[in-house]
Amino acid sequence: MRKLIILIALLAFIFPKAFGQIGGENTYEFLNLANSARMAALGGNQIAINDSTDLNVSYNNPSLLRPDMKNMLNVNYVDYFAGVNYGYAAYSFGTPLPGNFAVGMHYINYGNFIEALENGEKTGATFTAAEYALNLIWSHQYKRLSYGINLKPILSSYETYQSVGIAADLGVSLFSKNKLTVTSLVARNIGTQITTYYDGAERESIPFDLQIGISQKLQHAPIRFAATMQHLQKWDLSQPKEEKTGTSVVITEDSFGNKLMRHLVLGVELLPSPNFTIRAGYNHQVRQELRLDERMSTVGFTWGFGFRISRFHINYGSARYHLAGSSSLISIALNLNEDFKRTVVREEEVVE
Repeated sequence: MRKLIILIALLAFIFPKAFGQIGGENTYEFLNLANSARMAALGGNQIAINDSTDLNVSYNNPSLLRPDMKNMLNVNYVDYFAGVNYGYAAYSFGTPLPGNFAVGMHYINYGNFIEALENGEKTGATFTAAEYALNLIWSHQYKRLSYGINLKPILSSYETYQSVGIAADLGVSLFSKNKLTVTSLVARNIGTQITTYYDGAERESIPFDLQIGISQKLQHAPIRFAATMQHLQKWDLSQPKEEKTGTSVVITEDSFGNKLMRHLVLGVELLPSPNFTIRAGYNHQVRQELRLDERMSTVGFTWGFGFRISRFHINYGSARYHLAGSSSLISIALNLNEDFKRTVVREEEVVE
């Protein structure tokens, strides 16, 4: 824990311009989307999941990429809202170089749009909008400490306007001696916009996010608890509320407890067998930002399940962002190792 505190202080010193940023104020916001059904089911983001059978965990934390993931292929697809869809595909491979390697592609397609002039007259032409991020992931392990980096070249294209950027995720994880507890620290989206969407424009910031997380798998019960604290670079994620009382306006702010909870993402996994998993999660920030006071419903709550059939591992996740509906995520993983039956081991046996 002492090493994690020191690393947080170093990051605060090295990246002062990144601190204070939050969602909706940056470009390339698609980088913050949940990449897999599992992560969506666990509240949207968990950075301390110890699972050598799931290559997707290395997207949230590159230090979780391990040798056991070699020759694994993951494909994720998300049916979002209003014709928008996005996905993530990754493959891990071995090289003569030290460490573990994986490559992935993250994209979002905003759909087709009808072109119109400034006065609203339609021209009959159509155009598209999409964003892409290549993921180049590397990790290495020293005893019970694992560290890694995810380098992400970015391309954003809106009609004829394009922007190129570069970002990197840095992660470090510490595994307990009994391999059941994982503590992680991740600095996501450290980088900059290289070219702007048009000449003369100022460079926009990208969504830096400093996170710390922990997971605990019970020794005598098939349950794993996980928690991640997001946006540690900014304490207050809320917006002051204005309420009219007669002729005056009263501004109220969140309580200390509510401000703290906005950073917290909770998740739990029930593991009745190695081939089946049930998941649930809660994201307080999502609930506070997207709820309707008249009807809270289950906004912010997530759930999902996963099962394994031979070489295939299939996961489903559902995240409710608004009363209008939920977002469904599907992930399919394929183990391409010829001796995959012998390489499948219990998660807690992987880290030595």
